[in-house]
Amino acid sequence: MQLPAEAIATTVLIEVVRISALPARRDLPYPGRVVTHWAGNEAATALSLLESLPGSEQHRCGFSPGWSIRAYEDSLDLVLFEAAFCFSCHEVRMHGPAVPTRLATQFFDADTPPAQTLLARFRAAGP
Repeated sequence: MQLPAEAIATTVLIEVVRISALPARRDLPYPGRVVTHWAGNEAATALSLLESLPGSEQHRCGFSPGWSIRAYEDSLDLVLFEAAFCFSCHEVRMHGPAVPTRLATQFFDADTPPAQTLLARFRAAGP
């Protein structure tokens, strides 16, 4: 998976969100409960894990993401990007000021060890 290079360099905190619905518009935050925060080495490890997600072809499910992450820069005022993950259709949708259009929709192989590790980390974080 490709992440915005600027965001990788400046992310200091990641919020993990258990998504409860789809947003009214694609550029709005995904509604849901923040279940944990990853900072420091934990945030860096999460970003490396995301970058290691292998690409995949699109699978059809209608995009029903269960989890998202929000990456923040050091002032914690600006969300650099949000990425919502659907492990059924293998799709990631990203938006935010650091996300170029070409990275907004990507596909990952949800059956690979990196994707299963990410899913396990999400599940361990909250309900």
